[in-house]
Amino acid sequence: MTVDVSQSRAGVMTISLQRPEKKNALNLAMYRQLTEALQQAQQDTAINVVLLQGSASCFSSGNDLQDFLTAGELDAHHPTVAFLYQLNAFTKPVVAAVAGLAIGIGTTALLHCDLVYAAPDCRFQMPFSQLGLCPEAASSLLLPNLIGYQRAAQYLLLGEPFDTAQAVAMGLVNQQVASEQLLAFAAAKATELASLPAQAVQHSKALIRGNIKREADKAISTELEIFGQLLKSDACQQQLQRFFQKE
Repeated sequence: MTVDVSQSRAGVMTISLQRPEKKNALNLAMYRQLTEALQQAQQDTAINVVLLQGSASCFSSGNDLQDFLTAGELDAHHPTVAFLYQLNAFTKPVVAAVAGLAIGIGTTALLHCDLVYAAPDCRFQMPFSQLGLCPEAASSLLLPNLIGYQRAAQYLLLGEPFDTAQAVAMGLVNQQVASEQLLAFAAAKATELASLPAQAVQHSKALIRGNIKREADKAISTELEIFGQLLKSDACQQQLQRFFQKE
């Protein structure tokens, strides 16, 4: 299994990315497992919180592009697309523990999380333009809302990387935590959150998000349409070839 799912008696489902040989790059099987885990957590009244984590040294290096390109059109049947919509629709709190690399979807998925804790060594990056592509996971909406247009352009257009201290300053990360304490700290926060009255927490999350879920659904749809067009362009194909040659 490349995604490990476990449930504690405290009402926390822990979803762990476990593909260390590929720095937790997400392949189609992992997207299916992530979607199924979120669906299970949504339906199970014994689960109040989801904890999403990689290893103590790496969260995710982004999409496994070789695998991603084999899944065909970016429609509802594409495992990546199904995951994006499921993550946006998820009504229970998601706590994330992030260490090492958080590239592409490894960063944009955090915009949908409610609490994010990160080790000091993180490298966040959304290099979509550099690959001839556009933002995904509603990041074109959520990131400017979070940090303002100019800084969002810095990270989404130029694709500049940023570290944990910058992520904390912009509000993407709640708190920096020592690497050796990260997973235990995030688990303790998830357990604390799960101990609170579930309906109150879920209604509060819905109120805090306001209309952003519906807007994010539209943004995901628009992004996917443009992403699919760009994916077929000569410029993108050339950039992807260069990327694969570097691997």
